[in-house]
Amino acid sequence: MKKLLLLLVITCITFSGFSQTTYIHCGKLVDTKKGIVKEKQTIAVKGNKIMNVLSGYITPRAKGITVIDLKDKVVMPGLIDMHVHIESEHSPKTRLEKYILNEADRAFNAVGFAKITLLNGFTTVRDLGGTGVNISIRKAINAGKIPGPRVFTAGKSLATTGGHADPTNGSSRRLVGNPGPKEGVVNSVEEAKKAVRQRYKNGADCIKITATGGVLSVAKSGDNPQFTLEEIKAICETAKDYGMHVAAHAHGDEGMQRAILGGVKTIEHGTYMSDKTIELMKKHDAYLVPTITAGKEVAEKAKVKGFYPEIVVPKALAVGPQIQGTFARAYKKGVGIAFGTDAGVFEHGINGKEFAYMVEAGMPAIEAIQSATITNAKILEMENEIGQVDKGFFADIIAVNEDPTQKINTMENIVFVMKNGVVYKEK
Repeated sequence: MKKLLLLLVITCITFSGFSQTTYIHCGKLVDTKKGIVKEKQTIAVKGNKIMNVLSGYITPRAKGITVIDLKDKVVMPGLIDMHVHIESEHSPKTRLEKYILNEADRAFNAVGFAKITLLNGFTTVRDLGGTGVNISIRKAINAGKIPGPRVFTAGKSLATTGGHADPTNGSSRRLVGNPGPKEGVVNSVEEAKKAVRQRYKNGADCIKITATGGVLSVAKSGDNPQFTLEEIKAICETAKDYGMHVAAHAHGDEGMQRAILGGVKTIEHGTYMSDKTIELMKKHDAYLVPTITAGKEVAEKAKVKGFYPEIVVPKALAVGPQIQGTFARAYKKGVGIAFGTDAGVFEHGINGKEFAYMVEAGMPAIEAIQSATITNAKILEMENEIGQVDKGFFADIIAVNEDPTQKINTMENIVFVMKNGVVYKEK
């Protein structure tokens, strides 16, 4: 019996300690912490972690070590998109799909969206609103059942009655019903607290509120404030109790100010942000998630007859062109910028376009890359695990053909992707 127990112990130790070792030879390596590009580096990966980063091209002495040759590539940490909708992709059929798709249909769609997001270099995302299928997708990815990025999700967004994320907007009176906190609709401080607790119960990682009207909701205003300050405070305080931060969709200035004063961590879009709001963001350490790509894409799609419902078109044409300019003002005045695209509002996989739009608006390329790595890692409280290629970090590693600090558009063509030490895409 003792021999059997000893054999089991030895077996457990052997298998728990076994993991593949890989050396990656990098022609150039973007050091996101220092904001520099290093020449001729070797990344040693063991299992799902980075074991070391060494100068020069190190030849392994031990047998069984895999060498990946990226000597003609520029390597960097996996990217983090702080605003995606992993279970959907907007199209002229979106309103109809709301009524005809089952959860299983959405899940099958999301499998494809998750994979294409990962293959385009985004190894981590924050999902800001869906039906709840996003929580199941996160679980499936974590369990290794499907390929996809590491997902932090808000589950179902929170709204007020008729607000941007009210799931019954645009429905017939027979279907409207009376959605409440369970469905993500709140109209009081107490309901606000209950809705946050419901999200926690459902398995959400963070909270997303729609602090103002929005572009794509079937409702008249795209920017009116939609929560009271007291309701937002209740949401943020309750979220803090449950270890979650709060993101606020916001186009209108008054709604943004209430959100910041109420305690949200990130403002999504920020379209009509005033100088007063900019100062509030700096004072309260809130970040802007610009989503410039979404602004440009919805403005273009609004010109296609029938793509959006008629009530959406004027909002898309008005709001879309403003977002890049607002980002430029906020960045120049010192607001913290967190990279996010709103993928799902447009097609998944083209998230990398955001980098060029940020640089076009005045942000240096290295800072744009840092916003999608170390800044976002900090907001997610994973600054010691993701966002850098360094010893002890998760082996989330990507590569591009050219130096992005010199040619930012190369970020739209990711040629190598490793997540958690597993290679998903090779040159």
